[in-house]
Amino acid sequence: MKLTVLYRGPLSGCNYGCEYCPFGKWKQSEEELTKDRADLERFLQWVESRTQDTVSVFFTPWGEALIWPWYQQALARLTHLPHVERAAVQTNLSCRLDWLTDCRTEKLGIWATYHPEWMKRSRFLAQCERLSEHGVRHSAGMVGFRRFADEAEALRRELPEDTYLWINAVKDGLDAYTPEDVERFTRIDPLFPVNNTRHPSRGRACRGGESVLSVDGDGTAYRCHFIKEPLGNLYAPDFDAALKPRPCSKDTCGCHIGYVHLEYLELDRVFGSGLLERVPATRLWTGGAQRSASRSSQS
Repeated sequence: MKLTVLYRGPLSGCNYGCEYCPFGKWKQSEEELTKDRADLERFLQWVESRTQDTVSVFFTPWGEALIWPWYQQALARLTHLPHVERAAVQTNLSCRLDWLTDCRTEKLGIWATYHPEWMKRSRFLAQCERLSEHGVRHSAGMVGFRRFADEAEALRRELPEDTYLWINAVKDGLDAYTPEDVERFTRIDPLFPVNNTRHPSRGRACRGGESVLSVDGDGTAYRCHFIKEPLGNLYAPDFDAALKPRPCSKDTCGCHIGYVHLEYLELDRVFGSGLLERVPATRLWTGGAQRSASRSSQS
């Protein structure tokens, strides 16, 4: 089978202190970090055992993973497995990048979030340049607070043309958008209208629970991060029997790592092999092919 696993272990600490994030500047104890490392090792051994399948892994931690060497080593280890198609991670890109030399970088994907209140733009750009030098496919992005709009435009101007810059819409009502705001962010990210939508999902076909899974540190598997009905434990001998088509049980889906797997949106066509690291297959942001984005936002 072809399987994508979104792994989110107990790691929740972060070296940044973003005011909107409950894990900002949260420090974990040595005991908690030891458990996180042990859970990750167990998961890696499971991936290594799945030689009959094609596996992709996407680390989506609550905190920042790449400041810890065991996540750097995990990515390197995964990229050298013949049956692993992709190994990707969400990160604030604050870590050192010397570990990239241990990876098969053609299999590595980086979803990098720029936090202008915690990192200078020049350093973030330098980190992205380093990824490019190593041949690592990556996207860059920002949370779409209105107060960050000027900085987002500046980042877009200074990033290489071939780097996609996404904007995550704020949907909790704290920073309501005007039509002008939406237009402004859409000029930066043509897929912003797709992200700025809570897509109808109840009863809709989704790859979650069939070929895409969310797994926690103990191995409890869910169809996605947003439906907390366990499917079973990944490490159980009979777990594969739990993988089957199942319609979504939520009314709407508003997060990229969820709705991207809704079949009717056809976003797998938009992103192609860059699905996990959020890199569209064609350069929509350079104005060449925005029809696909428009169709998805109207679905």
